[in-house]
Amino acid sequence: MTDDTDTSSTERIAKYLARAGVASRREVERMIEDGRVIVDGEKLSTPAFKVSGSETITVDGKPVRPPQQTRLWRFHKPVGLVTTNTDPEGRPTVFSALPARFPRCVTVGRLDLNTEGLLLLTNDGELARTLELPATGLKRTYRARAFGAVDQPQLNTLLDGVTYEGVTYRSIRARLVKRTGANAWIEMTLTEGKKREARRALESLGLRVSRLIRTAYGPIKLDDLPVGEVDEVPTEDLAAAFGKVHPPLNALKSPASSQSRQGPVPQPRKGARVARKHKNRRETPR
Repeated sequence: MTDDTDTSSTERIAKYLARAGVASRREVERMIEDGRVIVDGEKLSTPAFKVSGSETITVDGKPVRPPQQTRLWRFHKPVGLVTTNTDPEGRPTVFSALPARFPRCVTVGRLDLNTEGLLLLTNDGELARTLELPATGLKRTYRARAFGAVDQPQLNTLLDGVTYEGVTYRSIRARLVKRTGANAWIEMTLTEGKKREARRALESLGLRVSRLIRTAYGPIKLDDLPVGEVDEVPTEDLAAAFGKVHPPLNALKSPASSQSRQGPVPQPRKGARVARKHKNRRETPR
């Protein structure tokens, strides 16, 4: 298969599949390398191939629907879920916990197995990639319960950044909220989002984190969304929150005009509830 089409009505397959919510552009490129993407019956061999949207495209044998209007959801991730599509160890994933018939989506970054709290989901891989990039500068806020003695001056040293076990982390703002016995509740704000960054930063101060909750990602807050539940960020809030860092959001249509394109509202799994309101009250440590 060759790429002999280059018009304003086409785009690279990796970007197209990212917008369709298959995965991030980088992950799609890996899928292509592994021979998992088929276009009009032929295995794709290059991420430079361009499509118009009229092609029949499958990934892992499953047909891909054309990109829909960008949507964003908040999910209150509980402890014990991995943030991957599948897990070789057979552990439950974030996606297996979502309501039945939930739209195809990707996560904005990851939360490790033992971290809980706000996880953003979107059907637009391009948006996910933008929001993940450290260069975008979005603040991630966490509440940590840590065992050990610490005071505010020690936490202030994290403002200068820290190198721990060979990894350097950028400036982290940490505030001592309260002490409960031998534990301390600490609020942390960071912008880089490296793997296990919040935990390792506190470990560098001799603390042991026993609970970690992400309470905000940029201007989107966890608030009082119950554990295990998911709700959609209204279109107008999505554009207001991230339109500056991802300009295509500014062209989103209103819910009334885009409702028919968004498809049916996902139904919750048995025994689960789906929150419908996007609230703005601040969560307190539990």
